[in-house]
Amino acid sequence: MANYSIIGGDGKEYGPIAEDGVRQWIVERRANTQTKIRAEGTNEWKLIADFPEFSDSLKKNSAPPPLPASVPRAKISALAVTSLVLGVLGLFTCGATALIGLIFGIIAIVKIRNSEGRLNGFGLALAGTIVSGVFLLMIPIYAAMLLPALAAAKQKAQEINCVNNEKQLALAVRMYADAHNDQLPPATTWCDAIQASVGLEKVFKCPAVDANERCDYAFNAKLDGLAESKVAPNTVMIFESNSGWNANGGSELMINASRHARMFVVAFADGSVQQVRESQLSTLRWDP
Repeated sequence: MANYSIIGGDGKEYGPIAEDGVRQWIVERRANTQTKIRAEGTNEWKLIADFPEFSDSLKKNSAPPPLPASVPRAKISALAVTSLVLGVLGLFTCGATALIGLIFGIIAIVKIRNSEGRLNGFGLALAGTIVSGVFLLMIPIYAAMLLPALAAAKQKAQEINCVNNEKQLALAVRMYADAHNDQLPPATTWCDAIQASVGLEKVFKCPAVDANERCDYAFNAKLDGLAESKVAPNTVMIFESNSGWNANGGSELMINASRHARMFVVAFADGSVQQVRESQLSTLRWDP
């Protein structure tokens, strides 16, 4: 049986190799039809396919190797998608959803890295994490923008409640006059006189005041016991004051600083209520 020299896939020469050894190379796919070999005792290198003694082995091993089992396609991580969606929604929720989006994004990144290719969507998870983080950082900015608006809205609501309080107090005063032959209540006991008509004592409290006084308003002392019909309609009747229950007097009892953004709430003898600016206080009528 002849021996052969063979050029391997690394370009090196191997041999002498027996005929059966060459066939083993073919079986192991270390040699193919393009492999060069040289019979012992000759100097000519030929393709292995040129040697009839190896044709059967080459035919048997010429079929391509079986394809590897198909690998299932990686799924996109639902957490990654959710993270990005929640991060984007942070724009419309002032960052409220961004915290959940950040948590989901981090979890998604960890799971994708540990999935060995079974999960996809690393870019989505990273984007969701970044977007959520950005909106979380913007929460203080949102707060700084919203707080002044909320404070203004609260102040406006307090102002409206104060106006309603004085309307009810003025109405109760006029109801008292109707029940007492047109006579306005005594200034020194005006709160006691109208309390039954007012009902809830909280009407005597301005919502902008935290003090423990029972009443945050005062009665114009110059209207003490007068006939309502003889009092000029634009005369001050009830005004904001810090002097407590049954407080009565004149402009000296009026608060010296506005509770409602430079507006003073004043009720007049005709039952109307106005919000008066500080510059207008000097024009108020106190004499009936």
